[in-house]
Amino acid sequence: MARKPAKTKPTKAKSTKPGPALTHIGASGEARMVDVSAKPATERLAVAEGRVLMTKATLDLIVSGNAKKGDVLGTARIAGIMAAKRTSELIPLCHPLALSKVTVDIEPDAKLPGCLVRASVKVTGPTGVEMEALTAVSVACLTIYDMIKAVERGVRIEGIHLVEKLGGKSGHYRA
Repeated sequence: MARKPAKTKPTKAKSTKPGPALTHIGASGEARMVDVSAKPATERLAVAEGRVLMTKATLDLIVSGNAKKGDVLGTARIAGIMAAKRTSELIPLCHPLALSKVTVDIEPDAKLPGCLVRASVKVTGPTGVEMEALTAVSVACLTIYDMIKAVERGVRIEGIHLVEKLGGKSGHYRA
């Protein structure tokens, strides 16, 4: 019985136009931490946000302060701030930064229904704080979920994204 030749995937033509280089990948493809030692320290700011969607009844429970685990919004706010400060321990190639300001604002929104979580992080340093802002929002959202999951399993975390960044060579970005 004759064997069929193995199917091979067609190869894509290599682009002659170089795209943006990935800064955390070395020449051999290995992960590496970017050297920022030659970059000047400038003031940098990043803002990120996300949403935690739930039923109106669950949102009412949070707003009234009657959740079994306690102050949902206060706890989530503190968790987000702590997470921003520990981002380099959570994301392998992030630089440890001496953050000068972290705010986490959580607004209950009856129209969603749910909570809008927004973090703002500031530093004077050689690298940006986008990851710190995104980490703050992510952990604040997860904390809200954790504190209300016994009441509602269908809670959804959505839309975590960078809203704005200022400072550094790349300048101002706004989503």
